[in-house]
Amino acid sequence: MLRTRVAAAPDPLWETVLSLNLLGTRQGRAVFDTWRAQARSRLRRLPLRQLHLVRALAPPRGNFPDFLNPAEASRGLPEGIEAILSTSRRRLREEMTVLAAAPSWLRPLADGEPSALETLGQALHRYFDAALNPYWNAVRAQIEADRAVRARELLRGGVDALLSTLGPSLRWRPPVLETAYPLDRDLRLHGRGILLVPSVFCWQTPITLTDPGLPPVLVYPVARTHHWWPPQRPGGPARTTLERLLGNGRAAVLRALEDGCTTGEAARRAGVTAATASEHVRILREAELAASVRDRNSVLHVVTPLGLGLLRANRVRAE
Repeated sequence: MLRTRVAAAPDPLWETVLSLNLLGTRQGRAVFDTWRAQARSRLRRLPLRQLHLVRALAPPRGNFPDFLNPAEASRGLPEGIEAILSTSRRRLREEMTVLAAAPSWLRPLADGEPSALETLGQALHRYFDAALNPYWNAVRAQIEADRAVRARELLRGGVDALLSTLGPSLRWRPPVLETAYPLDRDLRLHGRGILLVPSVFCWQTPITLTDPGLPPVLVYPVARTHHWWPPQRPGGPARTTLERLLGNGRAAVLRALEDGCTTGEAARRAGVTAATASEHVRILREAELAASVRDRNSVLHVVTPLGLGLLRANRVRAE
């Protein structure tokens, strides 16, 4: 367990598969119903053949093939899809058997026919663009907030503290990490360590790969509220809030949040009162430049990818 790692960014294919799972259920209505309605509207533009394909491979209940979640996806969606398209025919055939009542028209994919693989690659790209890409900055912000919490726990008490605070569905009883799971199974690391993947679309129960021979991965749900989903909006209220951001005090608070901190820490770093820092952080959240997550008795604030881009751009101008 000392080789435990936390993924550096959201995994686009895990989020793709888990969002497909949720699309066909009513789970987490307060958290996901707005996303479902907007995603379904965009998905109507996809060719039905492609939409049926991805939904058949990632059904609302039951297992789905491990080849949909290659390790290469940690480098980005194109790399992940390329790894899927390079899956061997033997592995395709074996892993497709985990699907309950798989339709017969999936047979060409199970046989590794190039045209079927090409269709799958296009379908994954188009699904991501329609259902996830408009929300990706929000997803990244939630993951960054969770990573900031994990980093603080690691610095506070090492791997033991990190594993002890992963959420109510995970229990660290050294040397075993226990979780609620649909099946009774053990995943033995045998010295390989484990990669923890925080996920927005993982709902309540953590999930892992079916094949214990693959590098150990545990995907777990981040803490998020029903306000996580708004996509980036050009113009409108966000632009008005962004103009308000140009004051010196608010810019100082944004810089203070760059490595993650509480409201009190931000106030001390920026040289303002706690009440002023709290107001600045609220406006930064409205502008989608910051995100907040509760860490026990305090709230931790981090800069979103949009905010980091703004800070980097201003550093370049200053230089």
